[in-house]
Amino acid sequence: MSENRKSSSPLRVNPHAVLKIAKSERTRAAILNSALDFIWTHSFRDMTVKSLMASTGAGRSAFYQYFRDLHHLMESILVMLKEEIFNAAEPWVAGTGDPVALIDEAIRGLVEIAYERGPIYRAFTDAAATDGHSETAWNTFLNGFDNAATARIEADQEQGLIRSFDARPVAIALNRLDTYTLIEAFGQHPRRKPEPVRVALSHIWVSTLYGSEWLGSKSSSLVRK
Repeated sequence: MSENRKSSSPLRVNPHAVLKIAKSERTRAAILNSALDFIWTHSFRDMTVKSLMASTGAGRSAFYQYFRDLHHLMESILVMLKEEIFNAAEPWVAGTGDPVALIDEAIRGLVEIAYERGPIYRAFTDAAATDGHSETAWNTFLNGFDNAATARIEADQEQGLIRSFDARPVAIALNRLDTYTLIEAFGQHPRRKPEPVRVALSHIWVSTLYGSEWLGSKSSSLVRK
C-alpha cells in the first residue's frame, strides 16, 4: 500500500510569541515555511525564488532581504534542525549505563526525526552538491556528529567496553552509513517503514562497536519486532 503524501511539511517556523511581532520576522518565517512545504513534495533542484514567494504574500525582492540565495535558505533550515538532531543522539553521546540500550535509544530518536524530516534531509544533500557554502555547512554539521561519536568510542575504549582501534574513521563510517541510509529510506515518498531501518542500524552500530554477542544478551529491544 502506498503512502499518502502530506500536503505540507510537519516542520514549521513560528515567529516569537511577543505582543507585537515585527513584519520582517513574519515575512522571514513565511519564506522558510514556503520552502519547507516545497521540498516536502518537490526536489530542491526544482525550487525557485518565484515559486516560494508566490505563497507568502510578499514580492520576489523581499526574499533577498533575508537570504543570499536558495542555498543560503537551506543552510538556515539546517541550523533549525541541528539542535533537534543532536538532542536525539544525546543518550549515547553523553549518557551513562548500558551502552547498547543507549545506542538503541539514540538511533530510535534519529530514525523518528528522519521519518518526519526525510525529504528535508535529501534537500540538504542536493543543495550541498551544487554550492560550496552549502557543502561546507553540511560537512560541518556531519563533522559535529563525527566528533561526538569519536569521543564516546574513545571513552568506552578506555573502560574496556570497545576493543582498541582508531576511533575516528569508524565513527565517520558509521555516521555516513546512518546519514545515507536515512535519506534513502525517508528522503522521498513513499517513505519506508521506520522500524526495520532502526533495527538494522542498531545491529550495525552495536556489532561494530561492542561485538555481536551484545545483540542478544544485553538489549532485547534490538531484536524486538
